[in-house]
Amino acid sequence: MKKTDEKQNPLHQEYGLMSNIRWTLSAMRQHSKGLIALIPIGIICAPLMNYLWTFISKFVIDMITGEAGWQALLWIMGIFTVIQLVSTMLNTYYNSETGWRFIDARFKLVGEKNRKVMTIDFEHLENPDVMDCYQKASNVCNNNGEGIEGMMRKLVNFIMTLAVTVVGLCILGTFNPWIILVLAAISAVTCIVGNKFNKYSKEKIWDPLAPWWRKDNYMRWQITDFTPAKDIRLFGLRGWLVGKFRELKKERFEAQKKNAVLWFWVSIFSYVMVALSHCVIYGWLIWSVAYDGLSIGNFSLYLASAATLFQYINALFNGIVELMNLSRQVDDFRSFMDFDGGDSDNSGKPFPEAEKYEFEFRNVSFKYPKSENYALKNLSLRLNAGERLAVVGLNGAGKSTFIKLLLRLYEPTEGEILLNGVNIREYNKRSYYRIFAPVFQDVELFAFPLAENVSMQSPDKTDKALAEKCLVDAGFGEKLAELPHGVDTEILKVIHDDGVDLSGGEKQKLALARALYKGAPVVVLDEPTAALDAIAESKLYNDFDKLTGGKTAVYISHRLSSTQFCNNVAMFKDGEMCEYGTHDSLMKKNGAYAEMFRLQAQYYVDKEAVSYTHLTLPTIA
Repeated sequence: MKKTDEKQNPLHQEYGLMSNIRWTLSAMRQHSKGLIALIPIGIICAPLMNYLWTFISKFVIDMITGEAGWQALLWIMGIFTVIQLVSTMLNTYYNSETGWRFIDARFKLVGEKNRKVMTIDFEHLENPDVMDCYQKASNVCNNNGEGIEGMMRKLVNFIMTLAVTVVGLCILGTFNPWIILVLAAISAVTCIVGNKFNKYSKEKIWDPLAPWWRKDNYMRWQITDFTPAKDIRLFGLRGWLVGKFRELKKERFEAQKKNAVLWFWVSIFSYVMVALSHCVIYGWLIWSVAYDGLSIGNFSLYLASAATLFQYINALFNGIVELMNLSRQVDDFRSFMDFDGGDSDNSGKPFPEAEKYEFEFRNVSFKYPKSENYALKNLSLRLNAGERLAVVGLNGAGKSTFIKLLLRLYEPTEGEILLNGVNIREYNKRSYYRIFAPVFQDVELFAFPLAENVSMQSPDKTDKALAEKCLVDAGFGEKLAELPHGVDTEILKVIHDDGVDLSGGEKQKLALARALYKGAPVVVLDEPTAALDAIAESKLYNDFDKLTGGKTAVYISHRLSSTQFCNNVAMFKDGEMCEYGTHDSLMKKNGAYAEMFRLQAQYYVDKEAVSYTHLTLPTIA
């Protein structure tokens, strides 16, 4: 049962200690077979390992004082030695088995978290609140001392500690039952105070640092990743980045300092309560020997049991405090896992195969998360089957937002998008994505063989011959001939030392090959040629258009190289479609599109005339 109303804060739930204990036990059963079955071994071994020899000491003292004979002592010592040997063997087996099982369970939960972040709707990945929640969930499963694994270990250790404590209390209960109530009262006060301190520490010190972890990970990536390495060296950014990193570290240092001061006073309080417990027990035992006839052997038994009990009863209540603290960390993990991130890849009905695919935007407006301004405003547009649409405009005009909505990476804030007359929300995203072959400006490479980078599928599902053909058609043939293993060549040096790095232009050609390989009925090119000049861009678009045949295509660019071979042009400005029509009609209109076209054409006439006079630019209407 969640304590926090999801409507108030869906990204931070408080599930409660008992709920998190049940969840942890369930996770242990699910992700590490046999871990739960090992717990009874620990329950048996823990008390035996701690109290067995306290009885031996009692019998030795009884023998010395004449209250027991040698023969009985030898029998008892022999039996206890065998029990101790068996207990030690079982305990060693228990520790060796549980150690790796805890780690295995944590790794599997990390896998669940990673699958979760890959399935939530794309729009949430640009929401800082969601990413902070993800960061906290990541933090609690990064090591074995805290968070998820810490909760598992502490829970099992708590059960062992509880077993030792119960046996110790039973032993002391034979001396005087009231002593149990006194110890319980002192320990309960210690537990309550410690929990208050833990809760304050998490809510006021550590939770506000979630954005810091996100920033820290980003700065680590900037320093260690290959991508920004050239800029760091050529622009001399080392000192600047180190300074930024130090600023972030300072934030964490201040939080740790506050926490250290807090726990200094917690420790002082705990030591005072432990000292009070010792005074009560030891004073009671000494009084009983002096005035109540307690034997020396029993005094030794109760004294040794009390010493052990002090240790474990303190550990028991500290364990409760730690479990409460770890439970709050489990809250962070479960909050992210229970967050309704859409996960609409499989929700909704599958999109049926069709002979043609026609899209319609009806009064579509969109705001990005945590933004008050519209990135796209009141867009109405039709994209007919087989049509080639050029979407143009300056940076920030709304072109990429339009594409994200078309691809359903985001859902409209207002209005609706129809596919063959049906709202796309009715279909699951997995089947919807299959009809698109996108090519983006930022090409992501994977440290896998080249063929798999083209197919974007596992080796057993990759058609190497088709991948090679698509690479050649995309203009990658010359580079392919140079590669040592052809389409089996490993890309990047992250995993394989002999991996091959690709240039920016080669990456773009590989991305085009991906689109050709997928063979989807709708092709989308979102400024994949930004690094090329306008003439090269125009040639690439024309070549790619020939390769895709009569498929529906959307070409996005802030330059106008792709417009003349397209059926229609949509000009965006400040989040609105300000002009729409054919290239010729828009040139005759002599509006924003015509002005932009003339300026760009004149720029390239002036610039390229010197060295590329043999090339003919498109005729300006």
